[in-house]
Amino acid sequence: MMIKMWEKVNEKFKKYPARLRVAEKMIELGLSLKDDGKIYCGNLKISDKALATAAEVDRRAIKSTIDIIREDDELYNLFGNIIPAGTLLKNIAKNLELGVIEIEVGPNSEGILASTTNLISKKGISIRQAYAEDTELQKNPILTIITEEPVEGDLINEFLKIEGVTRVSIY
Repeated sequence: MMIKMWEKVNEKFKKYPARLRVAEKMIELGLSLKDDGKIYCGNLKISDKALATAAEVDRRAIKSTIDIIREDDELYNLFGNIIPAGTLLKNIAKNLELGVIEIEVGPNSEGILASTTNLISKKGISIRQAYAEDTELQKNPILTIITEEPVEGDLINEFLKIEGVTRVSIY
């Protein structure tokens, strides 16, 4: 499903790199296109200027992207149903006395989430949150796992044995 989605988005915007950046930024940030033709994060309306700044494009690219999405039923259904993921705990984990594990993955990333969570659970540590960057959007995607308590450094070597893992950081 995800590959098909990216094929559709890339095909529709391949001649328009600025519009593609807008579409990618919308997906990355969980922004949706509503029936009023405006872009929202949940129920918060996002200005064209704010999105243009975030996507590093001219405001006209926002309007053009919206028009293209609205003209295509499949894209309109996709972008109309995006919801934001919610609060990511990574930057406040230390304040909450939680652990953070960042795992950078290479092109072969299948099964990494399952393998890493298995290693963590074997240590008897609960997972509060897991967030994986989209391999289609990021050159070096990172899997971030927030744990109920900090994880010991000896797990780094275990994580590095997992096929596809290129780098591990524990905070």
